[in-house]
Amino acid sequence: MPSQAPDAILTAAKTVLARDPRATLDEVAAAAGVSRATIYRYYPSRTALLGALDLEPGSGTRERILEAAAELIGRDGLARLSIDELANAASVSRASVYRVFPGKPALFAALVAEYSPFNAVHETLDRVGDQAPEVVLPAVAQAVAHEIEPRIGIIRSLFFELTGGADDALEGATPTIRDLLAAVGGYLAGQMASGRLRPMHPLLASQMFVGPLFMHLITRPVAKRIAGIEIPLDTAIDALVAAILEGLSVKAKEAQA
Repeated sequence: MPSQAPDAILTAAKTVLARDPRATLDEVAAAAGVSRATIYRYYPSRTALLGALDLEPGSGTRERILEAAAELIGRDGLARLSIDELANAASVSRASVYRVFPGKPALFAALVAEYSPFNAVHETLDRVGDQAPEVVLPAVAQAVAHEIEPRIGIIRSLFFELTGGADDALEGATPTIRDLLAAVGGYLAGQMASGRLRPMHPLLASQMFVGPLFMHLITRPVAKRIAGIEIPLDTAIDALVAAILEGLSVKAKEAQA
């Protein structure tokens, strides 16, 4: 076994992985001019090789980690997520994962920020938040729906982790969730104070707004496959928001009196 084999392997690995971050150990071995057995003797896994390279997080590293994490969490859940498997799936070293995300709470917080519709909510409220509920709630609902529908799989996984009460998920998502509730609940509370909406706890009003929309979005694929029902997204959201507005209206409270 050539004594210079480890250096040759690492030199080749830097070149090969720079060209293709998902390159296999066999491809690295071929580029280094060593046998498959030789490379596996020194580096029994891609994770071991990446760790030896101690690659600094580069362009696209964060995105690859999040993409791999979303897939693995959807399959196994956050508690069972293996950082070694995540590093291998993202074609980075374990050390690189921890440099970008120092723990599972940080990773989950980044997933929530990346895949949730919270930015769309804030942007819409910043744009029309000084207007009446009849303008604001449909605008927020449409923005959220179009953000969620293409990524409903990961949204469902993140929601499951949160509602399951996993400590890492709660720790990671709490600041973002609180911020969202403050934004939506603050708007609704202001509209109640102005007499435009029926008075109730802002949390309940927020749940009344979000609940039907989310339920529709996560059941759309099932309704289409099982019942053959496919209502255009914009039409469905507008109809749901109209019903929500009616339930939140002052007239609805008066009718119950």
